[in-house]
Amino acid sequence: MPMDWTPPPRGGGQAPDLGKMVSELKSRFPGFKQARGLGLVVLVVLALVVGSSAYYTVGPEETGLVLRFGRYVRSTGPGLHFKLPLGIERAITVKTGRVFKEEFGFRGIAPGIRSRFTETGYSDESLMLTGDLNVIEVKWIVQYKIRDPYKWLFEVRDGVAAIRDLSEAVMRAIVGNRYGDEVLTLARVEIANQAQRELQKLLDFYNTGVQVVTVKLQDVNPPKPVQPAFNEVNEARQQKERMINEAQEAYNREIPKALGEAKRIVTEAEGYATARINRAQGEAKRFLDMLAAYRQTKEVTKRRLYLEAMQKILARAAGVYVVDESVKGLLPLLDLKKSVGEGKGVRP
Repeated sequence: MPMDWTPPPRGGGQAPDLGKMVSELKSRFPGFKQARGLGLVVLVVLALVVGSSAYYTVGPEETGLVLRFGRYVRSTGPGLHFKLPLGIERAITVKTGRVFKEEFGFRGIAPGIRSRFTETGYSDESLMLTGDLNVIEVKWIVQYKIRDPYKWLFEVRDGVAAIRDLSEAVMRAIVGNRYGDEVLTLARVEIANQAQRELQKLLDFYNTGVQVVTVKLQDVNPPKPVQPAFNEVNEARQQKERMINEAQEAYNREIPKALGEAKRIVTEAEGYATARINRAQGEAKRFLDMLAAYRQTKEVTKRRLYLEAMQKILARAAGVYVVDESVKGLLPLLDLKKSVGEGKGVRP
C-alpha cells in the first residue's frame, strides 16, 4: 500500500510532530497495533537471544577459554562470566581440575568396580620385547591432568592420542633396555618412576599442556603359553631365596658366637701371659735380691741355705741315724718328726 507521508527536509525546517505522525499512521494503517505487538515480540526474542549468548558459566573443576572470531583472547576461572553475544565470542571449558586415566593392555568394564576388566584384543599394547629377547606382557595405567588448556586445545591435534602413543613408546623403550627378570620382579617401581619422568619430558617437548600425575604397572606377566614354566622358575627362585635366608640366619647365629669364644680365649691367653710375665719378673727380682744379700754376707747366707735345704730333706726322710766318729756302734733311733713338731732342730 503506498504511503503519501514524507518526512520534512533536514536543516532549518520545523521538527515533526510525532503524535500527529502516529495518528496519521493509525488512520492510514488500521493493523498498525498488531504490527507493533509483533515488533515487540521480535524485540523480546532478539533480546533473549542476545542475553543468552552474552554470558557463560565455568564449573569448579574447569577453566574457560574465550575465542573472538575463532582467535583466543583470554582465560577465565570458575564462575559466571560475560562475553560478546551473537557468536562474536565463544567460550570453551576444559576440565583442568580432574585427573584423567588411560589404560594400556586392558580396559575397565565399569568405573568404580574393582577387579573387573577385559583383556581380550589388547595384546598389541601389552606384549613387549625385553633386553634379553624375552617377550613379556605389561599392563599399566597413566593418570594425568590438563595443566595448560590453551596448549591442550590449540598446540596438539588430539591430546588423548598423543598421550597414548607417547606412553606406549616410552614404556617399550624402558622395557627393551632391561632384562626380563628385572621387569617381572624387582624393577617394577623403578620402571614406573622412569616412565613417568620420560613421558613428562616428551609431553612438555610437544607442548601438550599435560601434567603426568602417576604411572602404575598394573600387571606384569609372561605370555600365557609360557606361564607354567615361568611359575616353576619362580618356585625355584623362591626356594633359592629361602635357602639363602636360612644360611644367613645360621651365619648370624654362629659367627657372633664363634667370635665371642675366640675373644674369650684370646683374653684368657693374654691374662695367662701377663701372669707368667709378672711371676717371672718377681722370681728374677727375688733372685737378684738374694744375690745382693749373698754378696754382702756370704757365710751367713751359705749357712742359712744349707739349713733350709737340710730341713726340707730331713722332713721327707723316713729315719735318721746319727753316727759319732769316735763310737764304733750306732745310737738309738731318734724320733726326728716329733722333734721337728716340737720346734727342735737337728744339727750335724
